[in-house]
Amino acid sequence: MSNTAKSAIKRVAMLFSGGPAPAANAVISTAAASFNHHGIEVLGMKNGYSNLVKFGPDRAMHNGRDFIVLDSNRLRRTRNTPGIMIGTARENPGKGVDTLGDLQNPQKCARLRTVYDALCSMEIDALISIGGDDTLRTANKMKLFQDTLPASSRKIPVVHVPKTIDNDYFGIDFTFGFFTAVETMAGEIRNLLADAEAGRAYFIVESMGRGAGWLAYAAAMAGEASHVMSIEDLDESMLTTEEVENKVTGQKETHKIMKLDLIVDRIVNLMRYRETEGKEFGVVVLAEGLASYYPLTLPASEEPPIEVEYDPFGHISSSSVDLGKRIAKRVAKRYAAVTGSKRKVNGVQLGYEVRCARPHAYDVILGSQLGVGAYRALVEEGKSGVMVSVEKQFDLKYVPFEELVDQATLTTHVRFIRRESDFYKLARFLETNVTEHPYSGPDRRH
Repeated sequence: MSNTAKSAIKRVAMLFSGGPAPAANAVISTAAASFNHHGIEVLGMKNGYSNLVKFGPDRAMHNGRDFIVLDSNRLRRTRNTPGIMIGTARENPGKGVDTLGDLQNPQKCARLRTVYDALCSMEIDALISIGGDDTLRTANKMKLFQDTLPASSRKIPVVHVPKTIDNDYFGIDFTFGFFTAVETMAGEIRNLLADAEAGRAYFIVESMGRGAGWLAYAAAMAGEASHVMSIEDLDESMLTTEEVENKVTGQKETHKIMKLDLIVDRIVNLMRYRETEGKEFGVVVLAEGLASYYPLTLPASEEPPIEVEYDPFGHISSSSVDLGKRIAKRVAKRYAAVTGSKRKVNGVQLGYEVRCARPHAYDVILGSQLGVGAYRALVEEGKSGVMVSVEKQFDLKYVPFEELVDQATLTTHVRFIRRESDFYKLARFLETNVTEHPYSGPDRRH
């Protein structure tokens, strides 16, 4: 890229969208400092896209309300701080834009146009988005929307930095904040394990992590949990179907659901096997993604109805299902029926505690490199429509949106744990694996 092209970037906007993650400020601070060092002003957009979508003739973008200037005074010693200095939100300006054809529809693109106009009003020369796969989808739509504009229009390069404690991203091995979240949650699991041993009880821990089991598996391994399960453990023999109404679309949909008896029996079998080893306690970790497979049409006489909630991107709010507590009640009931004795089983949700934890060194280093990568992608490489990533020893690489987002459906794909991977096998090796050590004692169920 020529020096003339480099100097074309005078002002950059940076935003953070979606759930928090440890080391967010390492990314923001290091990226902003990189630009500042080269005379480029950085505006931190407050709370994701939520203020940008409000822009209009009677609502200009104001310093302090809609954005803050990320200068050297504001950035001083912020890389290791918890939280997000520019805030976050789940605002989805690309909602309704589901195909390339939708980009030709002014009504469907109205909110993308508002964001674009807001950025132009501030004379923004480049946009950095930091967020999960939904934010990546929005970044891709912002780029594609600009591709539909006349050649004479202002073009704002878009670069994305991957963020999620879920670690379910294609294009990068581990996302910043993941290992801090793992350690924080593992500490909670270790505490629960001590509590369980003291009271000869069990805890069913529902772990944050959305669709994939990365966070649940890693926290279970580091926390020495007795067993861990996620979507990756479900095969067709453990699934059936039900018809439910999508509260967002109002349409009837066929959902795959878990056969609860098989899941519950697996846990009860684990408990009984551990008792043969003299262990009358334990912690079982369930990834929250399993909640999306929980039956929603159970009789009210069997358990309380589920009022499912959805986020702005149409995903089920797993916390509204309260998977851990529901499974815990079923396990306690089944255990009593099978053994003729009672065992206390508690359901616990873990996840919000980890999202703004003080970041560990690994995540600070990774986040810092990704922040520098955003600067280098835009200024040194002249790129747009790429996600910043690392490989090997934090070597930077830039992954085109086209490799991460299906350009026909404008959706991303969840990166699951491969059951044939050594990561998955390590978890199975470390835990009390009920599938390898089935209980074969007497059954007292009548």
